[in-house]
Amino acid sequence: MDNNLMAVVPQVGDPRFWVYALSIIDLGKFSGSGPLPFVNEGQVRDLQVSFPSVDEQRRIADFLDAETARIDALATVQQRLLDLLAERRAASVVAAVAGSHHSDSRKPSTLAWLDTVPSHWQEVRVGLLARMGSGHTPSRSHQEWWMDCNIPWITTGEVKQVREDRVEDLHETREQISELGLANSAAELHPKGTVFLCRTASAGYSGVMGLDMATSQDFVTWTCGPRLNPYYLLWCLRAMRPDLLGRLAMGSTHKTIYVPDLQMLRIPLPSLDEQEQIVRSIRGQNARIDRLTDKVRLQIALLRERRQALITSVVTGQLDAATASGRNVTEGVTV
Repeated sequence: MDNNLMAVVPQVGDPRFWVYALSIIDLGKFSGSGPLPFVNEGQVRDLQVSFPSVDEQRRIADFLDAETARIDALATVQQRLLDLLAERRAASVVAAVAGSHHSDSRKPSTLAWLDTVPSHWQEVRVGLLARMGSGHTPSRSHQEWWMDCNIPWITTGEVKQVREDRVEDLHETREQISELGLANSAAELHPKGTVFLCRTASAGYSGVMGLDMATSQDFVTWTCGPRLNPYYLLWCLRAMRPDLLGRLAMGSTHKTIYVPDLQMLRIPLPSLDEQEQIVRSIRGQNARIDRLTDKVRLQIALLRERRQALITSVVTGQLDAATASGRNVTEGVTV
């Protein structure tokens, strides 16, 4: 058995009741030597749990089995709705950068992640539209290079800020580097508006620099020229993420997208005015879907709270299972 698991074998009563009873234990009151709380064997032996009769245990377990199954079914429906909203959001972004609003005259796309594009659009290598750059980590062995740090420095720790594709501009970083470290490494100071893409660890996630920033070697950057809107490039990168990860990313455990492959990236290219229109359209579509997503997430959180509160109240005797049968324990939660 895994060292992180402990077997508790009830000597008397319905095992289902004991599963529910143990599930309400507050692990926060236990202390351990690590960052997470844990329970040792002695603490389990000393636990005090309400101990009703065997018949009452069975009634409680039957009631909780039925009610938690109902709550879980509602949560499953809500989770499926979340999945559908995420699929719709991603599909809307792809459709927007593919120019789906031009339905009359289209041509087959030469890009692996698109089927067709408007006939008057080009498909251009990003390197012809933006200057590609990268980053570096100043040597940690030179302590003086890590003093008086004031330059925002993007590392893989910042990926969590852009992982859901809700944030476009990155303004804050966990770490900073110094001007001396920048001067003595291959790191570059990229101007505000530069697009960055993580190519290792959390590969495929992207954003736009909200300030002048540097990056670690885990990123590539594009500083856009006059023909390319950086936010249009951003949404192209986000639309093509499944293709980047499926076709170009290498490695079984940690995926890496190599620079030569990124140097050959191509995107559909409408006029600059149309790029700006597409970006506005994507933002509007996403805002509507994100509002719905937040509401569904709230419903799931409420269901989880109701589930745990119900178990706690019944196991501790605050709510009688016999009289609670038939009550709407999910009141206030909608599907």
